[in-house]
Amino acid sequence: MKQQPLSFGSIFAIGLMLFALFFGAGNMIFPPLLGQQAGEHMWIAIFGFLLTGVGLPLLGVIAIAYTGGDPQKLASRAHPIFGIIFTITLYLAIGPFFALPRTGTVTYEIGILPFLPENLISSDWPLLLFSILFFTISAWLSLNPSKIVDRVGKLLTPALLVVLAALIAGAFITPMGEPAAPIGDFENSSFFKGFIEGYLTLDALAALVFAIVVISAVKERGITDRTTIVKITIYSSLIAVTCLALVYIGLSYLGATSIDAVGVHENGGGLLSAASAYMFGSGGAIILGLAIAAACLTTAIGLIVSTSSYFAQLVPSISYKSFVIIFSGFSMLVSNLGLTQLISISVPVLVIIYPLAIVLILLSFLDSLFSGYRAVYVGSLIPTFFIGIVDGLTAAGLDISGLASSLHFLPLMEQGVGWIVPAIIGGMIGYGIASIFKHVPNASNVSS
Repeated sequence: MKQQPLSFGSIFAIGLMLFALFFGAGNMIFPPLLGQQAGEHMWIAIFGFLLTGVGLPLLGVIAIAYTGGDPQKLASRAHPIFGIIFTITLYLAIGPFFALPRTGTVTYEIGILPFLPENLISSDWPLLLFSILFFTISAWLSLNPSKIVDRVGKLLTPALLVVLAALIAGAFITPMGEPAAPIGDFENSSFFKGFIEGYLTLDALAALVFAIVVISAVKERGITDRTTIVKITIYSSLIAVTCLALVYIGLSYLGATSIDAVGVHENGGGLLSAASAYMFGSGGAIILGLAIAAACLTTAIGLIVSTSSYFAQLVPSISYKSFVIIFSGFSMLVSNLGLTQLISISVPVLVIIYPLAIVLILLSFLDSLFSGYRAVYVGSLIPTFFIGIVDGLTAAGLDISGLASSLHFLPLMEQGVGWIVPAIIGGMIGYGIASIFKHVPNASNVSS
């Protein structure tokens, strides 16, 4: 039976929801800093940034839609056990162990801390009280996932876009200055530097999680045909990434024209705060705080809904609502460690996971070309994982200089993407082995 297509308004609402879920505080901070450092090379750098900061998340959402809306099913193409371990690690890493607590901490440090009196800035209890309030609101909005499109796509996202539009319009209408000379690596390799900065936003990981929210929203509108779900997911994703690209370009331009007015900054948070105050006076900090709060709240909702939905399926004896409360409460406690401590603990794990996610996403689109052979996935993922371990241990501050130096011959190793060439070679070797021994395709691929 042919499905009745959704209206453009419904698809647009889902697209706005996905944009809001992607657009967290980190996404707001990275582009202006990139723009300031790239200066006159901003347009070249932002193009590289868009390829990985926008292109990879788009591919991630579509990949999950094509595989039936389940990142575990995608990862199981390598091996069922790997599928479970990878998916659990993925959800915990970008959920309650890191990204979810960070939404509360970043909101506090940028949206609340600047307004506190000096005698409370170094105190711990304001963060504790705020984190309780923030995650209570996030949990309440997440308890009924069927209303997430209405609450996020129709309420919070327009508010976020209005605030962002005010900042970006101010940068274009009354520029703070002219772009300066590029700084550091942006001087000679602006495109590649932007490319690396884009994938470090970790949105490719988030795409594997948020895709479930999008697919659920489509199904709740009465769509059950798989082809129709995939089409609507693609249309919604294109709306989301178009909004992302426009915001990234605007914030990068703001950063590129900011040096004359606010000087050079070490991080995007300080740069945005200074730029907002310069353009809007005392109201600038309030505008920025509202934007950060909206961005972090929508991201928190998406992470709670996605993570709780997965673990409720994995452990049916515990309800979805129970997981919402568990993960919200745990994230509230972890957020009180502070942003710096959160990053230092979590980055090594994310450095290991991210390349694996990229390989899985790209292989999912090439699956039919190599007949879905499991050996291809295994051949690509093993060297990717090994090199990711090296990068992760290095990021953790462990002294493995001997091991790391032995891998310097790999192309792009110093840039943090030394896994690319080994992944390609490993996949080719896997295909050769599978062809010789006539390995059958994965059962999951046949059904998908």
